[in-house]
Amino acid sequence: MITRLFSAALRGVEAQEVEVEVNARGADKPMIIVVGLPDAAVRESSQRVISAIGASALFLDDGVKTVNLAPADLKKEGPSFDLPIALAMVAASRTKPFNCDDCCVVGELGLDGTVRPVKGVLSIALEAKRRGRLRVLVPEANAPEAAVIEGIQVFPIRCLKDAWDFLLGELVIPPFHLDRQAFFNSHRTYEVDFDEVRGQHHVKRALEVAAAGGHNILMVGPPGTGKSMLAKRIPTIMPDMTEDEAIETTKIHSITGLLDPKRAFLTTRPFRAPHHTISDAGLLGGGTNPGPGEVSLAHHGVLFLDELPEFRRQTLEVMRQPLEDGDVTISRAVGSLTFPSRFMLVAAMNPCPCGFYGDAKRQCRCSPRQIETYRQRISGPLLDRIDLHVEVPLVDFRELSANAATGEKSATIRERVVQARRIQTERFRQSANATNSAMSQRQMKVHCQIDAESTGYLEHAMEEMNFSARAHNRILKVARTLADLEGSPNIRATDILEAIQYRSLDRKLFS
Repeated sequence: MITRLFSAALRGVEAQEVEVEVNARGADKPMIIVVGLPDAAVRESSQRVISAIGASALFLDDGVKTVNLAPADLKKEGPSFDLPIALAMVAASRTKPFNCDDCCVVGELGLDGTVRPVKGVLSIALEAKRRGRLRVLVPEANAPEAAVIEGIQVFPIRCLKDAWDFLLGELVIPPFHLDRQAFFNSHRTYEVDFDEVRGQHHVKRALEVAAAGGHNILMVGPPGTGKSMLAKRIPTIMPDMTEDEAIETTKIHSITGLLDPKRAFLTTRPFRAPHHTISDAGLLGGGTNPGPGEVSLAHHGVLFLDELPEFRRQTLEVMRQPLEDGDVTISRAVGSLTFPSRFMLVAAMNPCPCGFYGDAKRQCRCSPRQIETYRQRISGPLLDRIDLHVEVPLVDFRELSANAATGEKSATIRERVVQARRIQTERFRQSANATNSAMSQRQMKVHCQIDAESTGYLEHAMEEMNFSARAHNRILKVARTLADLEGSPNIRATDILEAIQYRSLDRKLFS
């Protein structure tokens, strides 16, 4: 007798439906054969399944069970097929027909029949909905994650016996209900705030501009000036994620197993800060079975690279594609996978190896050759892709020792950022862009027009500081954001001058 159930396999950040077929036929001794391009974890499922069926007091007749996972050319990975294989095998041992075409089933089995959580449930639920499946059976711990998707019923499963009885109609399991809006709003909180940062008012201004236009930013300053502290607070002034953005970001974290079990859904913008020893694959993504890297885990959030020159130059160079395109394509012999990676790059570095070059109070111990070698670890093309460069000096003692916070709260800054983003949303409503930083050349010709005075300032800066064509475009984009923050329909001369100021640092440090 042949029975079938539907499950799903992960491919990149998406899921693809898999049909689990089981054919039972008589034989002298029991045997399970799994076909359909399974990996080691799937092949080992036969032992877990047999033990779980026995522990659940379910009937499994002797003979050969052939388990086919279709389509056969899609590689099946992980233990998420345990539960559908077990249910299909038990059903194949029955004489009565078994029909469960409206279900999608995933879950790992323990030897005692308990159902354990798996990765990528959000993507699987989206695929089930797309395929017209009305019910999704998932491990109890994954139910909140799957319930984010509207239009399907999610049933939390604790053990194999419960799943079997539920499919037979002998056990009632109420569908998991999630108040999406209440859950979404209640978890939009951050543990840090900008008013905790003393001084550095011009740096906060630059970070506000970066958040308003989605611009990349580089902070340069000696150790202990608050660069990391400022970077960690950038997500608090960015606009709240929309539900679509939250789902996109959660899918990536779900397939890597990084979701917090207590939340099961990302409602705040991610902040990723990889160590400078990270490999190319760790940053960009890859591996034997390609998975997302840090640039994708920072999707719709912030990627913070501290001690930028300490990263291997080759590792930094591979970031050019995601910075320009907003996604990463990883090619292997079996095919190519694309991971989204539209993030805001925030980098920090010291002005020299010892960190005190240009410091008025502490003497730099580095030779000119050491300083030059240190700065040349960052290539010009990468530096051109960073829109704003800002110096972060030491904080005055009086500001540092003040009893009360003197800065604005993140909520106040975020209001201005959100207003600037609204202007951009209206501006780019008929295109795929969402921020000024992503403007194309054609869009810049329309939205970045400047008057004669501004043209003169920009021409002088280009000649004196030897800016590249890419830096010229970055200046115009930042100036457009500065005008949006002020609610001005036109780019003013003051906007151009401030934008040039944010580019002058690369000539000062890297010439």
